[in-house]
Amino acid sequence: MKKTDYLFKNAIVLTMDKDLKQYDPGAVAVSGDSIVAVGAEDEILNAYDAAEVIDCGGKVLMPGLVNAHTHVPMTLLRGLADDLRLDVWLMGYMMPVEREFVTPEFVRLGTKLACAELIRSGVTAFADMYYFEDDVAEATAEAGLRALCGQSVMKFPAPDAPSYEDALVYARNFIERWKDHPLIVPAVAPHAPYTCTPEILKACAELANEFDVPLHIHLAETSFEVENMREAEGIPVIPYVKKHHLFEAKVLAAHCVHIDVGEIRTLSNLGAGVAHNPSSNMKLASGVAPVQKMIDENVPVGIGTDGPASNNDLDMFEEIRLAAFIAKGFSGDPTSIPAATALTMGTRLGAEAMHIGNLTGSLQVGKRADLILIDISKSHNAPHFRRDPNNIYVQLVYAAKSTDVTDVMVNGAFVMREKNLLTLDEADLMEKAQVYAEKIDAFLLEREQSLFSKLVALGGSSEEESFEVQTKVKVTEQFDVEAALAASNLEIIRSRRYREYDLYFSFDDPSQGRLRYREDEFIDDEGNVEHVRARLTLIGQARKEEFKDDVLLSRSRYLAPATNSRRFYREYFKPKTEQTIQKERMRWLVEFEGTEFFINFDLFNKPDLGRFLEIKTRTWSRKDAKRKAKMTSELLALLNVEEKAIITDDYIELV
Repeated sequence: MKKTDYLFKNAIVLTMDKDLKQYDPGAVAVSGDSIVAVGAEDEILNAYDAAEVIDCGGKVLMPGLVNAHTHVPMTLLRGLADDLRLDVWLMGYMMPVEREFVTPEFVRLGTKLACAELIRSGVTAFADMYYFEDDVAEATAEAGLRALCGQSVMKFPAPDAPSYEDALVYARNFIERWKDHPLIVPAVAPHAPYTCTPEILKACAELANEFDVPLHIHLAETSFEVENMREAEGIPVIPYVKKHHLFEAKVLAAHCVHIDVGEIRTLSNLGAGVAHNPSSNMKLASGVAPVQKMIDENVPVGIGTDGPASNNDLDMFEEIRLAAFIAKGFSGDPTSIPAATALTMGTRLGAEAMHIGNLTGSLQVGKRADLILIDISKSHNAPHFRRDPNNIYVQLVYAAKSTDVTDVMVNGAFVMREKNLLTLDEADLMEKAQVYAEKIDAFLLEREQSLFSKLVALGGSSEEESFEVQTKVKVTEQFDVEAALAASNLEIIRSRRYREYDLYFSFDDPSQGRLRYREDEFIDDEGNVEHVRARLTLIGQARKEEFKDDVLLSRSRYLAPATNSRRFYREYFKPKTEQTIQKERMRWLVEFEGTEFFINFDLFNKPDLGRFLEIKTRTWSRKDAKRKAKMTSELLALLNVEEKAIITDDYIELV
């Protein structure tokens, strides 16, 4: 007889392989980190012996569940803010708290707390996307779970990266460190098309290809995202990211709620996997993904919980059940996503979507020993019908609960036995998590009346580029800007004329920044007002970096539509002081050496500051900002403007 480490017997064995083979009674032999035999009990017992023989007592023995999309450190933000609009939830609570509190220590604690919850609910592998992913990987490996860990990259400054170039460097180092680890599969995770530039998408795909690792991204989660993409680019989200070569990598796409059949076929043809997140999509009112259509087109679709701040748990039993239910409810077809399919999505298909199907997701010889035992003897799962082989899947999907999981093995090692966690101290983790909760509560109470919170509460807020290059020169009445532009031979992409009415609000606390209420009157060639636009801009304090006579500003800037009167905003924000600026502006968008710049010619009416020529551009990239800052001197010379008169302050600072 062949000797193994573990021999599981007297079990209902569900392999979850492509043929959905079952053995009752069945047995599984494990040696080292891998499965060496699966089959009928008598055959396995006649061929194998083990250091430890485990009598499963008629429990279900199946592959561990696979959570195909989550953000595990966000267990520490569970229940922080709920039943809110997505923009208020994200910008008013999640992002400010993450910027204030997310550190390697925060991430490790949140990950371990998540791992305890995942193990108890029968999850043996998950796909994560967050910050400080190196610490997520370390904590996960210590807990003994398997994970696809995706290091986030986005155009915004993040808790672990002041610029996206820094995030890409972090991602590269992270991948190099964890490549070929027995439990951790490193990945790069450009957050979403709307939070990444085309350059970021391309760089992330190239990085994933270089190391042959997956790429994890959110795609087509909301109708708003898709509508904005169509308006800005003229194409939907999937064609847009394909255009920027994203699918040259092994893509795991989270959500894919708002995609059509053509886009589904694109995903299938290009080998992308999808993570369906039913609870999160319903809770945030994002919609319902066309999962049955994806399955019909052979797209590997897994199931994810999403982060604990938007679900609010990591219970995959609940998620699998909901995936089956909403597919039926929203299609009107009770045969859509049957129980066996739903459970396959929560195991083998989830692993395939994550591009780790060679390692886990089914009980097959050669795959890693990632398996769980489920007790189906409880009253909520009685009686047991066996005339149809699918009845066992029906029991597990529609009646079983995560609390029915009794034992969990990952990579050939137990992490839970008879409901006792072996690698984590749950009580200690919960105590430490509560300390964070109290600190976060205090932080939010203190900033409840902040300018930022009030602006976000109005709705429609968005963050603008972080780095701003601006140079302005006071010019004489004799300066002819149109003649200077004509003589420069710059390519003029477009031009506009405005009358701008700015009302600046200042506050007792300078760190809150300034709020600007602006009305733009767009003037046509005959001097008539075409239309008027009003908006609010919260301008954070600038951190200046000088480059000869140019200046690079690094600061936060948030925009929101202004749909109320000046009086409303005055009473709502309660400023300490106000300052009015009125000016006529002529603006040209020009291309200079392959780079776009705005050239503004401003004539001030109130106060009478004179005339200014301003060169302006913005970017999410520090490296790009430095390059553009150096180009502004050349632009001024091209326009025949003397540099000695350069001003680097904002207009409000001149006033």
